Amino acid sequence: MKQANIGVIGVAPMGSNLALNIESRGYTVAVWNRTGSKTKRFVQKNAGKNLIATYSLQDLVKTIKKPRNIVMMIKAGKPTDIVINNLIPLLDKGDTLIDGGNTPFKDTIARNKKLDKSGINFIGMGVSGGTSGARFGPALMPGGQYSAYKNIKPILDKIAAKTPDGRPTEIYCGPNGAGHYVKMVHNGIEYADEELIGETYTILRHLCGLDVDKIAAIFKKWNKGELDSYLIDIFANLLAKKDKKGTPVIDIILDEAENKGTGKWSSEDALNLGVPQSIITEAVYARFVSMLKEERAAAKKVLNGPSKDEMVKPTADVVENCRKALYFGKVISYAQGFEQLRFASKYYNWNYHFDQIAVDWEAGCIIRAKLLQPIEQAFKKNPKLPNLLLDPYFAGVANKYQDAARKISALAMRNGVAIPCFSSAVSYFDEYRTPLSPNAACIQMMRDTFGDHGVFFRNDIHRQGTRLHLSDLENSDK
Repeated sequence: MKQANIGVIGVAPMGSNLALNIESRGYTVAVWNRTGSKTKRFVQKNAGKNLIATYSLQDLVKTIKKPRNIVMMIKAGKPTDIVINNLIPLLDKGDTLIDGGNTPFKDTIARNKKLDKSGINFIGMGVSGGTSGARFGPALMPGGQYSAYKNIKPILDKIAAKTPDGRPTEIYCGPNGAGHYVKMVHNGIEYADEELIGETYTILRHLCGLDVDKIAAIFKKWNKGELDSYLIDIFANLLAKKDKKGTPVIDIILDEAENKGTGKWSSEDALNLGVPQSIITEAVYARFVSMLKEERAAAKKVLNGPSKDEMVKPTADVVENCRKALYFGKVISYAQGFEQLRFASKYYNWNYHFDQIAVDWEAGCIIRAKLLQPIEQAFKKNPKLPNLLLDPYFAGVANKYQDAARKISALAMRNGVAIPCFSSAVSYFDEYRTPLSPNAACIQMMRDTFGDHGVFFRNDIHRQGTRLHLSDLENSDK
């Protein structure tokens, strides 16, 4: 019987393209799908390639060389658990299951722990880049037993995308759920990136009155500079698309932005960790609001906007301020994302290397951007950097572009244009750079009054003394 180097479970778009990617690098791939007819069609469609169709999990396992590596590209949740439970009796110690789906990281932690007792390795691997990335080179974020990762690394290195200087975009993220966590934050930043682009478009189109073709040209120009990124590139190209009647496609797409949950998961764990992640969270909320289409239509009839709208002349200064505000927002978004990774690394004992995560995102993935190169350098210079805004390059960008971000945010607000991420970026910047927070002191004072929580007195930026209660102030010599 012909033996496969690796197995792939699931031949939907992501799984089938990943299988073809692996096969194209010189490996023989055994494939299995719950629906056998799909397996048959996939292999027949790709006749002549080193693909082996299997029609039971038993046959799949028998076909793969030991120690076996099996990649699961199937729906997260119960379907994944069913496949794992059916595979466990068929596998041997030292075999490795790799979950390449968008799986909640805590599920991956639980599965890794469960399988580790049986001697079977489990890797939770983030896969970014969509179907095209899966086929020709994704960004890969594996986490699990290091020995199992080392065994699969030669294949991952070959199938991953490559940075401009030739490095594969795959890194060992850490034990158990570390890989899926990195992918989760990646997706959160993706949400923010997309919302910031959308807000910029809305300002240029509906506030400045520019037509779609002119905006497309503006984004194409921006993509040649510091905003160079995959999302800016595809957005510029998508704006140029029109239907058969010549109507811009963007004008006929239903304005409801769906989500699969990964952005929400990122926000949820940021709340659990106590780390500010306002831009990503606002991007998630914006999608939720967009889904209230009928309510929004009804609200338009009863809720007034500004007393007087003003059409803004799209001068060169206004357009340039939009560019600067967009870059400012992206910098704040990435700063919050990496700060969340820093908190998570400590809390979950993962020991992330943030410069390597930046490299992993420099090619193949959805948020690949020129911006990631200075991020990599920032963490190389200072691996313990608490926030990107404290790096000289990013501090310089934020200080230089903050004025543009304020002008664009104020312009949009005056005219009733919703900009949740732009306004959040400016607010976070101001909160983060403020050593004295009067509003926080107000809150703590009220909390102690009704909840007897106590307060600390301050000595410059540090706490002074022990926790006291305001009711005891009359007896204090403060």
